[in-house]
Amino acid sequence: MGPDQALPLPAEFTDVDAYVDSLLNFATSSWLLQTLCGGVHILDFFTRTEDLYSSLLSKEWRDWFQSRSMVDILDLFMREDLTQFDEQSSAGPDCIPSTSSAWRDGAPPPQGLLQYIKDVRAHLLDRRFPPPSSGLTVQKSSIARHVAVGMKVKKVHEVDNFSRYVDRLISYIASSGDREISHLVDFGSGQNYLGRALAAEPYSKHIVAVESKQHNIEGAKHMDVLAKLVDKPLIMRNKKEYRAGLLSSNDEGQKCDSDDCTSSPSTPSSNGSRSTTTAAEDNDEGKDVAEQKAATTTLQVYTEGQGSVQYVEHRISDGNLRPVVEQVIDTSRVQGAPVSSQPSVVAQLSDPQNLPKSTEPSLMVISLHSCGNLVHHGLRSLLLNPSVTAVAMVGCCYNLLTERLGPPTYKLPTLRASHPRLVSTSTAFDPHGFPMSERLVNYPLHTPDSAHDLNSNGGRGIRLNITSRMMAVQAPQNWGKEDSDLFFTRHFYRALLQRIFLDRGVVSAPVDDGDVVGGTASAAGHTSKVNWTPPNGFGPGIGPDGGTMPLTIGTLRRFCYENFVSYVRGALTKLTTPNSFCAVDPAFISEKMDGLTDENILDYEKRYSERKKELSVMWSLMAFSAGVVEAVIVVDRWLWLKEQKEVQHAWVEPVFDYKMSPRNLVVVGIKK
Repeated sequence: MGPDQALPLPAEFTDVDAYVDSLLNFATSSWLLQTLCGGVHILDFFTRTEDLYSSLLSKEWRDWFQSRSMVDILDLFMREDLTQFDEQSSAGPDCIPSTSSAWRDGAPPPQGLLQYIKDVRAHLLDRRFPPPSSGLTVQKSSIARHVAVGMKVKKVHEVDNFSRYVDRLISYIASSGDREISHLVDFGSGQNYLGRALAAEPYSKHIVAVESKQHNIEGAKHMDVLAKLVDKPLIMRNKKEYRAGLLSSNDEGQKCDSDDCTSSPSTPSSNGSRSTTTAAEDNDEGKDVAEQKAATTTLQVYTEGQGSVQYVEHRISDGNLRPVVEQVIDTSRVQGAPVSSQPSVVAQLSDPQNLPKSTEPSLMVISLHSCGNLVHHGLRSLLLNPSVTAVAMVGCCYNLLTERLGPPTYKLPTLRASHPRLVSTSTAFDPHGFPMSERLVNYPLHTPDSAHDLNSNGGRGIRLNITSRMMAVQAPQNWGKEDSDLFFTRHFYRALLQRIFLDRGVVSAPVDDGDVVGGTASAAGHTSKVNWTPPNGFGPGIGPDGGTMPLTIGTLRRFCYENFVSYVRGALTKLTTPNSFCAVDPAFISEKMDGLTDENILDYEKRYSERKKELSVMWSLMAFSAGVVEAVIVVDRWLWLKEQKEVQHAWVEPVFDYKMSPRNLVVVGIKK
C-alpha cells in the first residue's frame, strides 16, 4: 500500500534523507527565501521609508520584471521548462547572443533569478495525482448522487478519492497481518460528508464522527435526512401545548423549533450528563483533558450496506481520545437486534448511551482538511491511545497552527489573550504547535541574529511566523490570468489603504520586530501599530495583555472591489460601524478619516498606480516561495512519526488533484 518512497520527492532527488537534509538547509540558509516567507508583509509595501521592492530585489531583476507581463512571470515561476536556459548559460559569456537566446520575444531571465527558481522548485513536494509510481488511474466518482447531497464539485472530488484511499489502506493493514480496523474516527467531522460516504455502499464502514459543535452535528443529521439515508422523524404533538411552550420558551431557557423544544445552553445526553464543548481556556479548574466527557448524540445504522455513523460531541484539545473511545459502540451487537418495525435505509437509535460498548475497538483516525493543530492531535493519538492502530490525516490552514518554540503570532482572534489573567498563557510556548519533530526543534540555524527571517528567536529550532504560514496555504500553480488580476487588485487596494491610514495617523510607520512593544509583530504578521490605546492598554496599539491590536478589515461585498473609491468607502463603513468585529474603537477611526474626499482617494490611486505591478511581482514571489514552507510543515509531521518507536510505517502522498484541491497531501502512520 505504501509508496516506493516515503515522501513524494521532486525530480531532483531520489533519496528521502538527502531531500530532507537539503530542504532544511535551504529553508534556514537562503536569505531571500526567509525574507519572502515571513519577512515581508503586503501591508508594509507602501508604508516603509526604504522602498521594500528595490531593497529586496536587484536592479537586474527589477528591470526584467518591468519588461514582462505578469502572465510571463507566473509561467516562469511555476510552469516553464527551465532546461532551455541551461543551454544558453553554458554557451559562455563571450558567446555572441543569437535570436534563439531570447525568451518570448524578449531578453531571457537573469541567471540569479533562474537559480533561485530552480532552488525553490527542487524542494517542492511532488503533488501529481495519481502518483506516477502508484499504478492508479483517474476514476469517475463512485459516490451515489443521494449520498453527495450538499457537496460541491470540489468536495465530491475530495471525498470520493479519499474514501477510496482509506478503503485501500484498511485492506492493506488487514492483509499485512495486523489487526483489522473496526471503526474510523473522523476528527472534526463537520457536516460528515466523508463519514457519510464511507458508511454508505460500497464501503460500509463504521464511522465515529467527532465534532465539537452541536449545530454541526444537527446539520449532519439533517443532511442524512436530505440524502434519504434516514427517515424524517414523525412527531405527534398537542398543538395548544406546543404553542404554549413557544410562548414560555424564553422564560424557561429553552430553544424550540419545528420539531421539538430542547434545553439551552447545554445539551444533556440521554443519561443526564452534559456534553463538554467548552474551550480549554474556559476551564478555570485546569482539569486534565482526559476528565472531559464526550456525549454520543446519535447512532445511525445503515441497514443497506451494514455501515453506521456514530455522532460524538467532543472538543479535541490533544491526542488523548479516551473520552471518545469509551463511547464507541459495538455495532456488531447492535446490528443483530431489531431496531425498527418500519422498513428504512437507516435506523436511528435515540438512546445510544444504553447500547453495548466495544471492549477492544481497533481504530483508524482520519481527517479531511483538519485546520491547524488538529492534525498534530490526530497524529499524537496514535501513541496516546492503545486502540488506535493507524492515522491518515490531510491538513490545511497552516495559518491556524500555534508555535512550539516562540511567542505565538495567532491568526484567530479567539486565541489571543483578552484578560490580564491570561497573559502567561498568551506568551507561553504551545507544546502542541509547530514543529512536532525533534529534528526541527534542534536544527541549527544559519542566521540566528536576523530580525526578519523565519527563525528569529535563537540558534536552534525552525520557526515559522504567521506571515509565512499564511502564504503556505496559497496555490500559485492554479493561478490564471483573470483570477490573478483580481486578487492582485485586491492586495493593491488593501496596501494602498494602509498608506492612507499611515498618512492620516490611524497607524504608525512599520518598525523592526525588536522595536515593537512585546518584541513581536502583530497577529496579522506586519509591524505597523494602531495609534489608539485601548482601555487598560500598555500604549498605542498595545492591548492589556501586551499584544498588538489588529486593524482587521476582512472580506467586503463584491461591489466594493469595482474601484478604489468603492473599496475605501466600504472598508471605512465596516470599520466605523458600531459593534464592529474590529478591536479598534470605531470613533477613533472616524475621527482620523474625517474629511477624506473621493478626490483624495483617486489621487492616492494615481500616485501609486505604477507600483501595482511591483506589488504583484512581490506577492507572486512570496506565494511561489511559500511552497517550501508547506514542504517543511509536512516533512516535520512525517519526521515526528519516524521518530516514534511505536510506529512501524509512515509516509506522505497525494490523494487528490492539486488543481481541484491544493492541500492534497495525506500523512499516514501505522502502529507496530
